[in-house]
Amino acid sequence: MKKLQELFSDSLIYGISSVFARFVNYLLVPFHTDVFNPARYSVVGLVYAGIALLNVLFTMGMESAYLRYAKDRKEAPHIFKTLQLFLLGIATLLIALLWLLEPLALPLLNLDEQTAGIYLMMAGILWFDTLAIVPFAELRLVRRSWLFAALKSIHVLLNLTLNFWLILSQGYGIEAVFISNLAASVLVTVLIWLFTLPMMRGSWNRYWMKKAFSFGWPFIPAGVGYAINEMLDRFFLNAMSPDAVHSLYGVQYTPEDIVGIYNACYKAAVFMLLLIQMFRMAWQPFFMRNSDDPEAKQLFARVFVCFNLFAAALYLLVGLFIQEIVAIRVPILDATLIGSSYWIGLEIVPVLLLAYWFHGWYINFSAGIFISEKTSILPGIMLTGAAITIVANLILVPMAGMTGAAWATLLSYGTMALLLYHYSSKGFDVPYRIAPSLGLMTVSAALVWGAPYLASAAGLGEVPAKLLLLLLGWTAIGVWFRREWKKG
Repeated sequence: MKKLQELFSDSLIYGISSVFARFVNYLLVPFHTDVFNPARYSVVGLVYAGIALLNVLFTMGMESAYLRYAKDRKEAPHIFKTLQLFLLGIATLLIALLWLLEPLALPLLNLDEQTAGIYLMMAGILWFDTLAIVPFAELRLVRRSWLFAALKSIHVLLNLTLNFWLILSQGYGIEAVFISNLAASVLVTVLIWLFTLPMMRGSWNRYWMKKAFSFGWPFIPAGVGYAINEMLDRFFLNAMSPDAVHSLYGVQYTPEDIVGIYNACYKAAVFMLLLIQMFRMAWQPFFMRNSDDPEAKQLFARVFVCFNLFAAALYLLVGLFIQEIVAIRVPILDATLIGSSYWIGLEIVPVLLLAYWFHGWYINFSAGIFISEKTSILPGIMLTGAAITIVANLILVPMAGMTGAAWATLLSYGTMALLLYHYSSKGFDVPYRIAPSLGLMTVSAALVWGAPYLASAAGLGEVPAKLLLLLLGWTAIGVWFRREWKKG
């Protein structure tokens, strides 16, 4: 129980910073969706999709490699310096390559010669963020979670402040989004370099470079697969024919509009993503510290039960009340959380919440792969997920548009989670109770999608029906948790 409390404590600290950072950063969604039309907002979605895809190549799995080997504190300074110098060289080479590829890349991001500066800022964001990866991993490993949280919060607050100032006071357009991000990345990267400067007292070590690269390289194709699963749908939607868009959404919409709407509504799934992020930040160092514990397998199984408790409760709350949530007005901005012109895409949110729930399973199951050092399995799993994403988007997007893209994401994440469970159990057999957990997920989804039918059949208003289902669902989750806890 003490170790679970340690995990919960670290998750809470990362969670507070993540919730605060995401909440403050989320204020940009009502702001941007109020200031920019969906077609213009599509640039934000496409450029950040490009950043997510390229970030995998820039970081090369070195964050995970550092967490794996730097727990040996005697060798940590040598590992730290070796990986920082390696990433400096790799990031600089990739920036030069991006500069050469600019003419080919601009059209893919809905950019042109007049907005080419956004492309250069994208490259700058990638370079600075890459060189903060290992220092942030060091803070997580030594449990300096409050400093981690403070630096992440500084990034978000500066980004937010500059967005408002540049757009409202200085009259900037969409380029303000990327100027603000770049400035925040530069400041925070410099600050974290200063805080972790003593770690640079080590020396370059070929042994640790070889060891880290051997461990980390599978995260490159794995990360590419993840980025494809998370971001490629924007490009499929952008490539929809105007006729398909008109038949699904009306003649007033263009493919660029649909990308902007999808990107905004995708952000409404941020609530489940926050849970996943706060858990992941604490979970990876936690399972590495406890991997040699004789009771580790039972401990990890109970962590899985606790994770599903929180995920199910959150899924019901957000899934049932997403329309009411996005309609909340932000007093400072005098705008709703998502502009009303974007609400046509809200049907994707319950699907994406389920996809992120499965992603949380994937993170749980990653413990066995890390502990047994079987990371070579990850590329195959991620690329399988990427293949599902591509094929499903090719089939579903022309037929169902945004809904098809969301279901492609769910199919991909569900498949990857179950595949990782299969392989993880071979290397480190944790007694996860998969069938009851799938049952919990299925019942939760049925309650969310059943709300309109209950309201109609029982003659209840929409909100009373949702409240009734939320109460019933949370009661069922509590019963499920007590039963599973006793069996664990």
